[in-house]
Amino acid sequence: MSQGLSKKDKLNTASEYSTVFSKAKRSTDRLFTVLAKQTTPPNARLGLAIAKKSVKKASQRNNIKRIVRESFRRKKNKLFDYDFVVMCRKDAALATKQMLQQSIEAHWKKLTT
Repeated sequence: MSQGLSKKDKLNTASEYSTVFSKAKRSTDRLFTVLAKQTTPPNARLGLAIAKKSVKKASQRNNIKRIVRESFRRKKNKLFDYDFVVMCRKDAALATKQMLQQSIEAHWKKLTT
């Protein structure tokens, strides 16, 4: 059985992303910028915007996405009522897995309290 994110846990359309971009709380550090918009559905949803401009190598972009998705999957029961868009910054390419995990966890906490 897959433990990944289901379709209802993801932002799927451009209009869903646009809504978050236009009306969001923002949290930024040197690794990530995370946007959060409170919503009415009872489940949290995640969108990823990991730009090639910020992280050149596809393997690094995929690794960052994997870390963010796993963190979201573990925390989604505590993150209800929010849509999130996670964007990475240039320093994310140089960060260790542990640094990425700590950073994204801090963003979840900051945006939902």
